[in-house]
Amino acid sequence: MTTLSEKLQQTAAYIKEQGVTDVDFGLILGSGLGELANEISEPIIIKYENIPNFPVSTVVGHAGQLVYGELAGKKVLAMQGRFHYYEGNTMEIVTFPVRVMKALGAHSLVVTNAAGGVNTSFTPGNLMLITDQINFMGANPLIGANDENLGPRFPDMSEAFDKEYGKVARSVATELKITLQQGVYMGFSGPTYETPAEVRMARLMGADAVGMSTVPEVIVARHMGMRVLGVTCVTNLAAGMQATLNHKEVVETTERVKADFKSLIKQTLANL
Repeated sequence: MTTLSEKLQQTAAYIKEQGVTDVDFGLILGSGLGELANEISEPIIIKYENIPNFPVSTVVGHAGQLVYGELAGKKVLAMQGRFHYYEGNTMEIVTFPVRVMKALGAHSLVVTNAAGGVNTSFTPGNLMLITDQINFMGANPLIGANDENLGPRFPDMSEAFDKEYGKVARSVATELKITLQQGVYMGFSGPTYETPAEVRMARLMGADAVGMSTVPEVIVARHMGMRVLGVTCVTNLAAGMQATLNHKEVVETTERVKADFKSLIKQTLANL
């Protein structure tokens, strides 16, 4: 059986063969937010279906490709579309691209998502700096044998999201006159949206936004010692706070705020 380390070596070798050399930042672009990758200069585009050990993203609004090049003066490797636990992927598959980014030299991860607002002061279209997270997915990507070459058995999650990076993002938001909320992201497994009762529970537990991604990728990034910046696009108010929920609304809201989102990420990258 091929080990995780062997799979990582195979995948990283293939990606390097396509012309990917140094990587500073890995970028994971969530639903409706993939357009940022179109601004990467001299891009090398690699379809997921051609990458060894990669699955294919099945979600509407996800392009399903890696884009490598320069963005805001930094060498980035961006995922246009991520893999979710609810698609039937194992946690190892969901987080595999983050491990590949690290294997290619990335020291940091910028993770983005579309999520439901739980905080009653949020409005659809708000951007939120993720300051912490709650794993409510019923699984953890580090369950199973631990490879000490990748990271420790019991990683410290005291600072899941890098405080210095967050400070830079807040400063950039002020400079660009972008409203940047901040708060805790709570990850559910999905694919159902949360019930009104689950949203009330999430609020009581200290969550400000709920979604179906991000948490596993951040755990694995921290396992490997990567620094993490997280930004959520609050695309709707969570169940019980508005009449109905649907994925079309998620994509429409991200379309509306994408200019602010792109400016915030690019300027923050430039300043890191």
